[in-house]
Amino acid sequence: MALSFGQNDKGILPDRMIFALAADGAIAPKRPFAQDQVQPASLDLRLGSIAYRVRASFLPGRTTVAQRIADLKLHEFSLADGAVLETGCVYIVPLQESLALPADIAAAANPKSSTGRLDVFTRVIADETRGFDRIEAGYRGPLYAEISPRTFPVLVREGSRLSQIRFRHGHAQLSADELRDLHARERLVDDPKADVSEGVLFSVDLSGLGPGGLVGYRAKRHTGLIDVERRDGYGVLDFWEPIQARPEKSLILDPNEFYILASKEAVQVPPGYAAEMVPFDPLVGEFRVHYAGFFDPGFGYAGAGGKGSRAVLEVRSREVPFILEHGQIVGRLVYEKMLAKPDKLYGQGIGSNYQAQSLKLSKHFKS
Repeated sequence: MALSFGQNDKGILPDRMIFALAADGAIAPKRPFAQDQVQPASLDLRLGSIAYRVRASFLPGRTTVAQRIADLKLHEFSLADGAVLETGCVYIVPLQESLALPADIAAAANPKSSTGRLDVFTRVIADETRGFDRIEAGYRGPLYAEISPRTFPVLVREGSRLSQIRFRHGHAQLSADELRDLHARERLVDDPKADVSEGVLFSVDLSGLGPGGLVGYRAKRHTGLIDVERRDGYGVLDFWEPIQARPEKSLILDPNEFYILASKEAVQVPPGYAAEMVPFDPLVGEFRVHYAGFFDPGFGYAGAGGKGSRAVLEVRSREVPFILEHGQIVGRLVYEKMLAKPDKLYGQGIGSNYQAQSLKLSKHFKS
């Protein structure tokens, strides 16, 4: 039975509605979904069998992605047996999932958390679009991943999942009053008096959150490659330089270096809501604070084993050195309504790697 929504039904589609979209043909996977591919409020996207190295990143504009690949392709290669994607290169990979969305359903994509924590720059592109990671309502056509490893070379293969996609009906972001009411009921952040009218504000923790006063990690250069399918397979010190807290509680970001830090705040996402991290203000500093930004229903939620979870910050300075101070605001979490509560929350037996997290590297590294 086709999904049908009223004018006032606004929100993010939960897991069972994603399955319904697929049953209706609005999502057309080349292979049946993997067991854990559908998350509480998103769908993991799988790489196809062929990758293209291209001269530069692009947006298709008024043409198709396939035509732009033909114009910019340097070479193509198979992912069937796995292939290494080198740092500093741009690759386009057709995804196994294509779309035939209803006229009232739009979509948005984001890198998966593990992808962002490896400093793999990943965006989703669709035909005849003027922006990355946003798919207009009613779109019919293929999806592609643009992939550019920045620090570590990565081994990927057909079926690897680097991105995820959400589907929404209407505008579902909570207003300032709705956010304040939700915080009063559910305590979205560990400070009950926090002003959440513009979203939950995230600041950086440089006080020594981890063992031995650890505040974060800086990625090493010229390391070995990382197999994105290999879990708990790599020694931390082979790829990362631990950063200890300093008396002044500050950190100088070196240009073009990659850091993993943590937020000072612990947050939760109640079952009937989803959230997304967005930049606080692009004018506050020359640094980027995240790649992955989706927070599923149940993230940090006590009823799903969370009791509040900190946000891991994927930080990269741009052109100049930049000083981060303890408690400096670097991002905010905006909340959206779900159309319905998902059947399973984040942290409830669905391979949730980052529930109740503090300062945490990606799942590829040994604990």
